[in-house]
Amino acid sequence: MTQPVLEARGLYRSFGALAVIRDVTLKIEAGARHALIGPNGAGKTTLVHLLSGMVSPNSGQILLMGEDITRARPQKRVKQGLVRTFQINNLFRGLTVLENIYLAISENISASRDMIAAASNRRDIIDKADDLIERLGLTEDRNRKVSEVPYGRQRLVELAIGLSLSPKVLLLDEPTAGVPSAEIGALLAAIGNLPKETAIIVIEHDMQVVRRIADQVTVLVAGSVLMSGAPESVISSEAVRTVYLGKSGYDRFKTESLLS
Repeated sequence: MTQPVLEARGLYRSFGALAVIRDVTLKIEAGARHALIGPNGAGKTTLVHLLSGMVSPNSGQILLMGEDITRARPQKRVKQGLVRTFQINNLFRGLTVLENIYLAISENISASRDMIAAASNRRDIIDKADDLIERLGLTEDRNRKVSEVPYGRQRLVELAIGLSLSPKVLLLDEPTAGVPSAEIGALLAAIGNLPKETAIIVIEHDMQVVRRIADQVTVLVAGSVLMSGAPESVISSEAVRTVYLGKSGYDRFKTESLLS
């Protein structure tokens, strides 16, 4: 049996008397496209916080390529290949697209001390940044400050930064949140073209986006896994319709032929 690239075993997390994550077990295979869905307050973001190291579990284990990283700091997890983007981007808005990606690559390869010297001295870093810029269709934005780039394309910059860290697993926290509808298509196309060997975990509320991105879906309800499976079987589940979509939501998706 192939070893999962990322595995959570019996994760439990409470804040005071409130249990937010309850005995969550999850296996992510290399190259998976896995969506986390659930109603507000289901624990999705807390689970991603646990996986990325921003929050520690009260009990349970997290393994990356079979290695226990349960107590590893976020920076170490990034070095080992577990990379995350956020619902609200954390880009340096006063720097250019190229400079943002350059900084991420420099930090990842421990070359940030070289920033004292002219950036042009690290042609290897610039070439890698330019390769990512071209791959994600950001060439026309290369030398623009992030603050001048449309929001949907800022999300592409985040993807470029994530890829610059050579991820084995890439966690995307609501990648389409706040993105104008006219820009979502380009973003989804970019996500669809991410390296096949990289596992992608996506938190997403838009079920049409989930249907386009994911080959597996896990539903969280009240901090527990309700079910996991292929998008079609999950969305059509009576339990999911009841606690997440509701009858009217299911009928809408059926009408729109999302399950065909």
